[in-house]
Amino acid sequence: MDLMPHGYTNHTTRSGSVVTKAYQGPDAILRCDREARVLGAIAGRLPVPAVLARTEATLTMSFMPGVHGQELIDEGLSRCVLRACGHMLRRIHAIAPALAHIPAASQHSVVFVHGDYGPNNLLLDRDARAVTAVVDWEWAHAGDPVEDLAWCEWIVRMHHPRHAAALAELFDAYGWEPAWSARQQAMLTQCRSMLSLCERWEPGGPGSRQWRHRLATTQSWTG
Repeated sequence: MDLMPHGYTNHTTRSGSVVTKAYQGPDAILRCDREARVLGAIAGRLPVPAVLARTEATLTMSFMPGVHGQELIDEGLSRCVLRACGHMLRRIHAIAPALAHIPAASQHSVVFVHGDYGPNNLLLDRDARAVTAVVDWEWAHAGDPVEDLAWCEWIVRMHHPRHAAALAELFDAYGWEPAWSARQQAMLTQCRSMLSLCERWEPGGPGSRQWRHRLATTQSWTG
């Protein structure tokens, strides 16, 4: 088995055409269950892996072809990648949240939110014109569309700051650019959520320190 690249929270390996994702950390069983239910519900509607088998905290899925979105950004295709992100996000948000019986974040929840959306969880063709797979649905929920838009922007600002100007393609393709104040607030909420997860997993550990730094960096941005 080969360890899959770009994995962070969980342990994901590949053997031929099969990928095995072992969930780790707090709420591993719940996150596994949620991703399994979501993948089953949206199969045929979006390009996602097929669930082949599962245990309490492990999913076995089909391997999806494509090039990782962040690799394509680093190769200079940020505008194409972010335009593809915007078009795909419109398709995701058009799915009724009740379809997958996913939890609502609040009484104002309105769309099907991926929860960790961005080029970090997209595979595309070599020219970055088409999305071949959307992966990692363990954080999916019913929520506000700004959550996914803002997190996609956060991934670029945090990991690919030289390509931040290309974010205009994301909003143009999606058809809406929320106010900066709303986007930054959504980013901060997500950062605090990740910090909380790390604190529950290993209080004061390297993950917590990393997310404290990222939270402070995100707070310093001015749009």
